[in-house]
Amino acid sequence: MADDVEFGEYPLHQCVFKDDYRRLSQLIRTHDVSQKDIHGNTPLHLAVMLGRNECIQLLLVHGAPVKVKNLQGWTPLAEAISYGDRQTILSLLRKLKKQSRDVLEDRRPALIRALKNIDDFYLELKWDFHSWVPLVSRILPSDVCKIHKRGPCIRLDTTLVDFNDMHWERGDITFVFNGDAPPKQSLTVLDNKQKVFQRIRYQESEMELEDEVDILMCSDIMAAQMSTKNITFSRAQSGWLFREDKTEMVGNFKADFYAVNNMTLESRKRREHLSSEDIQKNKAIIENISKGGWDNCEFDRRQSLPPPPVPNVSWEDYISFNPGNPPTLGRTPIAKENSKGFRATIAMSEDFPMTVEVLLDVLEVVAPFKQFQKLREFMTSKLPSGFPVKIEIPVFPTVSAKVTFTFFEWRNDLEDYLFKLPDDYHEDPNRFPDL
Repeated sequence: MADDVEFGEYPLHQCVFKDDYRRLSQLIRTHDVSQKDIHGNTPLHLAVMLGRNECIQLLLVHGAPVKVKNLQGWTPLAEAISYGDRQTILSLLRKLKKQSRDVLEDRRPALIRALKNIDDFYLELKWDFHSWVPLVSRILPSDVCKIHKRGPCIRLDTTLVDFNDMHWERGDITFVFNGDAPPKQSLTVLDNKQKVFQRIRYQESEMELEDEVDILMCSDIMAAQMSTKNITFSRAQSGWLFREDKTEMVGNFKADFYAVNNMTLESRKRREHLSSEDIQKNKAIIENISKGGWDNCEFDRRQSLPPPPVPNVSWEDYISFNPGNPPTLGRTPIAKENSKGFRATIAMSEDFPMTVEVLLDVLEVVAPFKQFQKLREFMTSKLPSGFPVKIEIPVFPTVSAKVTFTFFEWRNDLEDYLFKLPDDYHEDPNRFPDL
């Protein structure tokens, strides 16, 4: 109790701020390492911004979250990139990967149970991208994905393989997920033309982590999110003279069309860690990526930056600033913010036999992406009644994505071979180097 009185409401934060490693090591066993202060910073945020290397390592050992954002929208990893210490960036990146795997493993039993409780089915969905820019439109892909689900197993067939030299490589690719298999063997990708398969890697190598650190250190620090707080839906209209609510068939399903209003993409970018030479190189890299992906880009091993000046800010000064607007503790930010509104359309059908909640359970098993919980909340609480059989939404200012559920049926006759590796396929761990 005496420690709490001495160090106030945020004892771990104050230990970090005063670089009191000894006291931090005592208090960390009985206090919440994920606690946020009035600016939304965790102790790890502060340790990174102030360059407290011993505190950083102690907090990471005790499970300090790396993914959490402060009120300005930045994670400890983003602040580490700004500070520019290579070993700190590597330590946080390694911990972030591990924490993400741990979360998935904790969720895995519940997800597999949910998958087993869903009746077996076959689903076809078409997705394509299009643009009003002719050259861009010519290189954008389209595909029909076929999804089989039986018990804890899912099979997804697609024809898109890779993007090279300004065109999409077509092929015959299958992803097979087996919920009964050990995690490292649960997801496999098959090239049905070459008759090879590759296990999806469960963990990055140290070389891959080092490469990722190089990319982070020479790139803009980005934070973007789609704001859904103010989204509303209004019935789309059809007809020239006599306007009426738009209702059409989407595949075999009668659907009501809606306009999605007040959808906003909020993005922030920082580059205080970049030199003018870095910025020029980045322009060339982006052009290179558009022609052939990362494989044609070369990154030298980046050295740590000189640390920023020690801030002339006391703990009392820091905690007295207005919430969300703290004084600068690390490198002075060079930031740019942008907010852009988008219009989207969605078609809802009462005839579709699957519910949104069931679809989300299936997707979460095979695609536990970052903002899944927000997507789940949006899809279950804000959508109009029915199932979204067609969704068209902008992904870039000149590019829109469209997903259409064209066919669905419950099945109880799916064969074993659909979810097993064929006997005549052999393993090629390097067939898909990006997986």
